Amino acid sequence: MAGPDDWEPVARSRTYELVLTRIEQLILDGRLKVGDRLPPERELSEMLGVSRAAIREALRVLEAQGALRPRVGTGPDSGNVIIAMPGAGLTQFLRLHIALAHFSLDDVVEARAVLERSSARLAAEHARADDLARMREQLDRMDAAGLPRETFNDCDTDFHVAIAEAAGNRMVADLTVSVRNAVRQTLLTVFHRVEDWEAVATRLRAEHRAIYDAVVAGEVERAGEAVEAHIRSVHRDIVVPSLSPVS
Repeated sequence: MAGPDDWEPVARSRTYELVLTRIEQLILDGRLKVGDRLPPERELSEMLGVSRAAIREALRVLEAQGALRPRVGTGPDSGNVIIAMPGAGLTQFLRLHIALAHFSLDDVVEARAVLERSSARLAAEHARADDLARMREQLDRMDAAGLPRETFNDCDTDFHVAIAEAAGNRMVADLTVSVRNAVRQTLLTVFHRVEDWEAVATRLRAEHRAIYDAVVAGEVERAGEAVEAHIRSVHRDIVVPSLSPVS
């Protein structure tokens, strides 16, 4: 746990970034860990020799990065707590920069194909019964007649997330989940533009089942190939035509 001596004043230029640097260094040094509570804003301001506005800005950045959770109130459970939720921060970052076209959709699809191929291969090796049950639940939900496209998209996302989380590699899982969640809204837009929705939904169900069957069978190569082929073909055959401007 970081003590009072760790919060010595920082230089005043670009102050909130320097506050961030100090907190990040304490985390890297192991003096701040998951579950630790930061001192109140007023105390941090005094210890670091900066304004409370700079403290608040640094804390907002940490919260957006998924490293901090504010707990409102005045009791013992209030304050800003260090947490481990990298997926949330990565998802927000990617969603924003995809929207700003800093990452092209083609680049995102390429990243998805690489990450999810790895996740599916690992899932085929490591998935437990409860992991398979989570995947199967989403497949069964997608089979429901008359399912709204929004709900279908949620199930689609959750199916891919379930595979990633069954991989047994936390970093691969967080990266995979973040990239998949970052394109969630784009895929929903595409789903709403598709004219023959039932044909598309039927195709997606079949491809998802093929991925699931390979994972259940423990067939590493087939699972990886199935999910990569699914991602690339959906992008080529469904996403690109739906997002292309009408001439």
